[in-house]
Amino acid sequence: MASADYFLKNRIFLEKKGVIELVRKASEKGVIEITNDVFMCIVGDAASSCFGVKGMASRDSGVWQLLRRESMSKGVNVRFEEDNSLIVDLHIVVDHGVNLSALSESIIAEVGYKVTAATGVPVSQVNVFIDSMNMD
Repeated sequence: MASADYFLKNRIFLEKKGVIELVRKASEKGVIEITNDVFMCIVGDAASSCFGVKGMASRDSGVWQLLRRESMSKGVNVRFEEDNSLIVDLHIVVDHGVNLSALSESIIAEVGYKVTAATGVPVSQVNVFIDSMNMD
């Protein structure tokens, strides 16, 4: 498996195929494409691994709902920028009693690190939206 350093040293191209945005890396050995869905899964996993995050949130009929682990990418929106970086929007549900500022900073750092380490694509911005709090 190629390391993230390999991708950072080589030019990364952003393309659109219909509504699917992806990162495409071509070399003499072949082509690697990473779709938007992969980025959303990495982001959802990174955010939900932070202490105090109950899960990802999704709006259904005007009510925020806690998503199961299998659906955590639904609370994530990823946009590709002209400079080949990502902007991430996260909608989360948190546990009652956590420090929301510290939790948000932890999520921002974790998401940025894990996405870049896994794909070689830098994250320019992580926006954390705390949509609900679990009172259990």
